[in-house]
Amino acid sequence: MPKAYWVAHVDVKDAEAYAAYIRANAAAFEKYGAKFIIRGGAQSQIEGSSRARTVVVEFADMATARACYHSTEYQAAKALRAPCSMADLIIVEGYDG
Repeated sequence: MPKAYWVAHVDVKDAEAYAAYIRANAAAFEKYGAKFIIRGGAQSQIEGSSRARTVVVEFADMATARACYHSTEYQAAKALRAPCSMADLIIVEGYDG
């Protein structure tokens, strides 16, 4: 079964408030065994458009990635993120070939 990934592109409007979201999302990510692959590192826009921050989070599989997103823990963290940032988030299945 292939792993699954959250791929998020984020513009942060209030870094202090966003830091509270980062602290809060730890509970959901720990519960669902998430592993950060990319967490806002330096990036170079080569084609198209994106946001200032990119985050990639690895999960065991698609069901786990979806369960984490819909969990009470993550939804509480998301409520902290929404007022201080704009984000695009997809959940994508990894290649298991």
